[in-house]
Amino acid sequence: MVDAVVTVLLERLLNTLAEEGRVVNEFRGQFEKLQNELQLMQCFLKDADKQKRKNQTLHGIMANLRELIYESEDILADCQLQSREDNQCSNGWLECIYPPNLLCQYQTGKRLREINEKITNIKQNIMSYLGPSITNDMGRRDASNDQFPRWSSHVYDHTQVVGLEDDTKKIKGWLCNADVGILKIGIVGMGGLGKTTIAQMVFNDRETEDRFERRMWVSVSQSFDEEQIMRSMLRTLGDASVGDDRGELLRKINQYLLGKRYLIVMDDVWSLDGNWWSRISEGLPKGNGSSVIITTRLVKVLRKMEVSEARTHQPDILNGNNSWLLFRKIAFAGSGGECTKPELEKIGREIVQKCNGLPLAIKAIGGMLLYKSHYHEWKRIADNFRDELGENDDTVMPSLQLSYDELPPYLKSCFLSFSLYPEDCVITKEQLVHWWIGEGFVPLRSAIPSTEAGEDCFSGLTNRCLVEVVEKTYNGTIHTCKIHDMVRELVIKMAENNAFFEVTGRGCRHFGIDTKMDRKQLAANHKLRALMSTTKTGEVNKISSSIANRFSECKYLRVLDLCKSVFEMPLTSLLSHIGFLQHLTYLSLSNTHPLIQLPPSLESLINLMILNLSYSQNLKVLPPYLTKFKKLRVLDVSNCGSLEYLPEGLGRLSNLEVLLGFRPARASQLKGCRIAELRNLSQLRKLGLHLVWDDEIGDSEVSALVNLQQLQFLTISCFDSHGSDLVDKLDKLYPPPGLLELCLQFYPGKLSPAWLNPISLHMLRYLWISSGNLAVMHESFFGENNSAWNIEGLMFESLSDLEMEWQTVQQVMPSLKIVKASWCPNLESFPIEDVGFRGGVWNKGERGR
Repeated sequence: MVDAVVTVLLERLLNTLAEEGRVVNEFRGQFEKLQNELQLMQCFLKDADKQKRKNQTLHGIMANLRELIYESEDILADCQLQSREDNQCSNGWLECIYPPNLLCQYQTGKRLREINEKITNIKQNIMSYLGPSITNDMGRRDASNDQFPRWSSHVYDHTQVVGLEDDTKKIKGWLCNADVGILKIGIVGMGGLGKTTIAQMVFNDRETEDRFERRMWVSVSQSFDEEQIMRSMLRTLGDASVGDDRGELLRKINQYLLGKRYLIVMDDVWSLDGNWWSRISEGLPKGNGSSVIITTRLVKVLRKMEVSEARTHQPDILNGNNSWLLFRKIAFAGSGGECTKPELEKIGREIVQKCNGLPLAIKAIGGMLLYKSHYHEWKRIADNFRDELGENDDTVMPSLQLSYDELPPYLKSCFLSFSLYPEDCVITKEQLVHWWIGEGFVPLRSAIPSTEAGEDCFSGLTNRCLVEVVEKTYNGTIHTCKIHDMVRELVIKMAENNAFFEVTGRGCRHFGIDTKMDRKQLAANHKLRALMSTTKTGEVNKISSSIANRFSECKYLRVLDLCKSVFEMPLTSLLSHIGFLQHLTYLSLSNTHPLIQLPPSLESLINLMILNLSYSQNLKVLPPYLTKFKKLRVLDVSNCGSLEYLPEGLGRLSNLEVLLGFRPARASQLKGCRIAELRNLSQLRKLGLHLVWDDEIGDSEVSALVNLQQLQFLTISCFDSHGSDLVDKLDKLYPPPGLLELCLQFYPGKLSPAWLNPISLHMLRYLWISSGNLAVMHESFFGENNSAWNIEGLMFESLSDLEMEWQTVQQVMPSLKIVKASWCPNLESFPIEDVGFRGGVWNKGERGR
């Protein structure tokens, strides 16, 4: 991963050397020498990173190089900071460029010279290990793929499954025949065979959904806790179960399930001790055809959990045809799953044959080859795959290892981020992308917003099948994800080998925050770059004062995510200490309680690029100094119920790309930001508005949004709105014509806005209308002069008064591909079953659900 560390430093060097800060200029010569040396090394570092796994001496050399690069980056960061503060220093050259008691200017120059000398020597040593022919070849190989990804968005349907139809049919048949007691079904097989996929297909099947009144999915994993399993079961039933003991948890589960037919999936069970399951199952109601599905790699586990051989299913490996079909769907996704280059088919079939019918192996190889378009690249992959198989008999891990080796440097860092999260953890895409941007993993390209570039990195991992999709929105946007347990084995191994993450916290630069963390893990490591909340869904971190006090000791911290955390110490006191972390670029206090205000000390965080304060229900005001954060790209204050307005001057944050939860000031709130200031945010890509009063929009401010040319995603929420005059103002608040997605929530009017028409919003692709009083669409909605919408995705939710004919919708939206509707009783003509209640989905070419 040293190539990834070098890539990050080079990006920072290029950007910093373009500045004219005096302190940076003082060491410009040394920084430029460092830059030139690293650029020369880039061409063979990727191969050296791979070879170090087989050579301990080379491993040590690369580790030394990695530490030198990190130290160089820290020196560069301090130089940047001192350059900005230079005009405030009274002693000029007498001031140290570091804080007191650390290296001063002379020593810094000396250290940079030493680093450059060591890196030059390391370069020679690495080249002697690899040989000149290898290094020359590496200089030419796949350089374009590392910098310019061929596919920067999701190019295939992650829900596609091949060859498992008979397996799911068999399991569903068993479920339908369940009667007395609790039917126990086992799915067993090696890792990567598709056990969890089969269970998911059965669990999410509409017939299964209709048959069972309660369904619970529980990820058990290797390091499971009996109490946590019961809490997980209750969370799926809508109960937070905070503070209950084991007996009370089981009693609650019984109460929720009593008299109901239920299905429980226990996924990925390892424990050979069946007592935990006996204790839980004894407390479950019996009869009614209730069932339990258990997935595991071990037959002994099923017998301990009393699964009979007659109800044990072992999936077969995919046959040759299905293996090739699955591979084609992924490797040739850009051409609809069809191989358009005959020379690639022969070598592709050879690669698929070596995967031995294991879906995970096929997907990993196929995802990697999606980014390779030339024969010589495919041939090289086939040769490397053959070598990996020769060293490891496991037919899944070689494909995963090869997929990692072939990642561009910037994606290696992104991929290793998953090592911090516990087993089976469901992770939001937003948290990952914000982390990557904050730490500089995301390569900055001209004219591409950093948030979009971060999402491209995420797509790079999902397209390579290294990351699994968990939840998507109606328009296909991925919201949450996780990684397969075998992918996790690889990512932890690579993270430990590269000092990215280590479970003890020693010597690594990234660490996860959770309730079980020990203060010794922080005390042993002041080199940390990122501290991330890695709590699972529905859980909360409980952080002691002894741990929280150590956060501020990590002086080079770039990323600090404290979301879903509760602290022993006063939060204001903790935040006051965080103000000393002047290198911080990403700070998340989302759902961190009780956040009431931001202290003055945070004003010094001038490097902040991302600030997430969402779900802070007690936060009433934001400090005026927020408008000084010129580097801010993301500001999220969504779902902050007590927040009255944002501070005046927000329009000066010209680099903002995402602004969520914007609540404009009313006419009487003179210190607040008016909606007119949004005109200055020319880089805005995503905007969430919360409008409640009509005087939040002045007569001269109705054009505040129309010229935001970069704006693609707009949400307007009128939750808890007052007065009928707001509808008149909203009718004049025209969005920009280039908008791609619009979401209207709690719209107070009976008639839709006049601007919601295919002429004003000719680029609109997705429309989501949720809750509110909307009953009739304005006549302009249906177009004029044969104009038609370009909308592909439509979602109506909780609109009890809305009336619309399906035939009319199809006429005005000829490009429509997906419609999701629920709790809309007057949309009876829509081909969606149960549209007045839980509803369903209509997909073009398929029957509605």
